[in-house]
Amino acid sequence: MSDGRWGWEDERLTRLTEICLALPKAEREAMGTHAGFKVGKKIFAYFLNNHHGDGIVGMWCKVMPGENAALIAASPKRFYMPAYVGPRGWVGLRLDAGRVSWKEVAELVRCSYRLVAGKKLAALVSAG
Repeated sequence: MSDGRWGWEDERLTRLTEICLALPKAEREAMGTHAGFKVGKKIFAYFLNNHHGDGIVGMWCKVMPGENAALIAASPKRFYMPAYVGPRGWVGLRLDAGRVSWKEVAELVRCSYRLVAGKKLAALVSAG
């Protein structure tokens, strides 16, 4: 648990929040033990803790078409198809399955942001 800027919350959420809010005009929307990160009115990442009782602490983000299936096939213990939005080009990354690569999380978040943000804001964020 963290006692920093966001009060007492999961340290993984605090870390994801720092990554997301470093992006231009990004905002955090709290949803109980979950959070959504948006630019304008569009969500580019979610933090979910036991979403609908699935027992997973993870983050969801938008990816290029077909990339979610490829990531899941390559590493099914870490990546998963998120409920509802998975078929629309989103992928889930478990934050509760071993050591988290925060560099990988940041890369996924940046790519998702670029897919969701308008062209001008997306151009301000490097792909890697």
